Amino acid sequence: MEIQNLAKELSGCAYPGRGIVIGKSEDGSKAVTAYFIMGRSSNSRNRVFIQDGEGIRTEAFDPSKLEDPSLIIYAPVRVLGDKTIVTNGDQTDTVYDLMKEGRTFEESLRTREFEPDAPNFTPRISGLLTIKDGKYDYAMSILKSHNGNPDQCNRYTFTYDAPIAGEGHFIHTYMGDGNPLPSYEGEPTWVKISGDIEEFTQMLWDNLNEENKVSLFVRYIDIATGEYETRIINKNV
Repeated sequence: MEIQNLAKELSGCAYPGRGIVIGKSEDGSKAVTAYFIMGRSSNSRNRVFIQDGEGIRTEAFDPSKLEDPSLIIYAPVRVLGDKTIVTNGDQTDTVYDLMKEGRTFEESLRTREFEPDAPNFTPRISGLLTIKDGKYDYAMSILKSHNGNPDQCNRYTFTYDAPIAGEGHFIHTYMGDGNPLPSYEGEPTWVKISGDIEEFTQMLWDNLNEENKVSLFVRYIDIATGEYETRIINKNV
């Protein structure tokens, strides 16, 4: 496997849908995560990210134009102690609530499956960053239909125990545009992580498809202290 250039991965796919990046900064001092959403319909595009406590949530940019909120209004990011949860749906709350009760990340997600948006059956992608006592690890998950067959949910979890400086992984919902939309395939893509939070945020935003991009969240967390910086960009302003 060869490490990929994240800018090229993004610019080479007109519609990756929703995506999660998790990794470690070049200098090794920061845990890095990003989450973006895209949209093809007016309902999907009518959204912004807003801060909500230590996390974020989606909100309708123009409430009067909101059609179906069920799959587009949710909290993509929540923080539970030393854990940061990042997902593309309301499974963020499921992971938060069940991990609070003592379940694991994987156990929590076994209570959920792909989204009920036939014929796409959009995968649920999730990430978990854990920073404790100066140590950092992360996990990523995808729940997807069996090659478009909703009778079976395929569940994959990937764990990364010792993140490498300047490296990370990228997972997204779709392989590109289409009808139905083709679900993501394979393990998370191994990618380079470079630049400070400003440079990394701008690189991501600049390489998302201009017509389809909606919102972007980026967070750099200091592994030694747990303090973090956050950036949010919304196309709707």
